[in-house]
Amino acid sequence: MKRSILFAGTAILAACASSPANIGGLAGEPVDFFAQAPDAPAEWTASGVAGKAPKGDWLTQFNDPVMMSLVAEALENNPTLKSRAATMRAAEAATRTARSAGRPGLSASATAGGNSVGVETATGTTRTESEIYGVGLDASWELDLWGRIGASVNAAEADYAASEADLAAAELSLAAQTAIAWINLNEAIAQERVAELTYDARDRVRLLTERRFQRGLVDALDVRTARSALANAEAAIATRRQITGETARRLEILLGRYPAAEIAAPAELPSLGPLEPEGNPALLLSRRPDIAASEARIEAAGMRAETARLAMLPSLTLSGSVSTTESDLADAFDPELIAARLVANLIAPIFTGGRLDAQRDAAVAQAEAAVANYANTVLSAWGEVENAIAADQYLAEQEQAQARALEEARLAEDLALRKYTTSGTLTIFNLIDAQTRRLTAESQLISVSANRATNRISYHLALGGGLPVLTASTATTPTEAAAE
Repeated sequence: MKRSILFAGTAILAACASSPANIGGLAGEPVDFFAQAPDAPAEWTASGVAGKAPKGDWLTQFNDPVMMSLVAEALENNPTLKSRAATMRAAEAATRTARSAGRPGLSASATAGGNSVGVETATGTTRTESEIYGVGLDASWELDLWGRIGASVNAAEADYAASEADLAAAELSLAAQTAIAWINLNEAIAQERVAELTYDARDRVRLLTERRFQRGLVDALDVRTARSALANAEAAIATRRQITGETARRLEILLGRYPAAEIAAPAELPSLGPLEPEGNPALLLSRRPDIAASEARIEAAGMRAETARLAMLPSLTLSGSVSTTESDLADAFDPELIAARLVANLIAPIFTGGRLDAQRDAAVAQAEAAVANYANTVLSAWGEVENAIAADQYLAEQEQAQARALEEARLAEDLALRKYTTSGTLTIFNLIDAQTRRLTAESQLISVSANRATNRISYHLALGGGLPVLTASTATTPTEAAAE
C-alpha cells in the first residue's frame, strides 16, 4: 500500500513536469537577472591609448625593497585580512551545508528502561521487573524535482565565489594602502625636516638681526619680527612631528604591529617615469576582484529568486522509520524492512496568506538591487582608472613647475639675504618673505611628488593589478634601510 502511494505521488509530479503551463501557473516564469555591463569603449578616454594587459609586478616600479617587505608583512599579519579569510571559510562551509540538503538524511535513536509488572497469584500480588532496550532509525530524502535545492546550492556557491573575490579585493586594497602609507610616512618625515630647516633659517635671521640692532643698523621692530618668525617655526616643527607620529601609527596598524610610532623611514620619495596606460575598459571587467564579487552576487541573488519561485511548486519527500525492541534488534538494520516502511509525502502549497508570493517578490527585488550595484561598481571602476590617468599627467606637470619654482625661490632668497646683510636696502619683512617662499616651494614639491606616487598606486589598484610574490627573506626591513 505504501509503495502504491509512492508511485502515485511520483506519477502526479511527473505529469506536472510534463506540463509547463501548469508549472508557470503555479510559480510564474523564471527571470534572467544577469545584467549586461554598460558599453565599454575600446580605450581610456583620458589617454587615448588602448594599452596592453596590466602586469602583476606594479610594486617594482617604485624600486623600494622596504615598501615590498612592508606589503608582504601586511598581507601576512593584518587583522582585517584575517577576518576576510575567515568569512570566506564560513561561506565555503555554507556551501557544503547547502549541498547536504539534496542528500538523504539518516538519524538513529536508542532507548533503555525498566518495566515493573504486577501479577496476581494465589498467595498475593507478585511484581516482575524487566529491562527494555530499543533502537530506531529515521531516514528522509527530498527529491529535487524542479531544481529548487539545486538553485539553493548554486546560490551558496555564488556566495562563496563572491567571498573569494572579496578576499582578493581586500588583499589588493591592503597592498595599496600599505604602499600609500609608506609614501605618506616618507612625506611626513620630509616635511618635518623642512620645518626643522625653516627653524634653522629663522634662527640665523634672528641672530643677524640682533647683531645689526646692536650696531644700530635696525630698530627693535626688526628684532621682534625675527623672534616671532622663529617662534612660528618652532610651533610648525611640533605640528609636523605630530603628523609624523600619527602617520607611522597608521602604517603600523596596517602591518598588525602595536602602534608605537617607532617605524623608521628615509624621507625619500620615488622618482617616477611617465605613465603608460595599460589595459582597456573592457579588460577591466575581468580583472577587478570587486567586479567579480558583484557578478557573483548577481548570480546568487538570481538563484535565490529562482528558489523562491520554485518554492511555490509541490515537493516530494521520502521518509521511513524503523523502531525495534531487544527481541527484534536485528530488524532495525534490515534493508527490506526499511524499504517496506518508506512513505512518500507530496506537499503542495495551496494557501499561505501571500507569504510565498511576498518571499518571491522580495527575492526578485534583491536581485534587481544586485544588478544595479554591479552597474555602479563597473562605472566607478572605470571612473577611478580615468581619474588616475588624467591626474598623473597633471601631477607630472605640477611637479616640474614646482621644481622650477623652488629653484627660483632659492636664488631669490640668496639675493635677499645679501642685500639685507650688506647694503641694508632690504627690510626684514622682504627677507622673511623670500625665505617663506623658498620653504613653501620646497614643501609643496614634496607634497606634489608624494601625491603623484600615491596616485600611481591608486592607478594600479583601480586596474585590479596583481600582487607580486613577496618573501621576507628577499626584502629589506625598514630598520636596515634607515641604517643604510
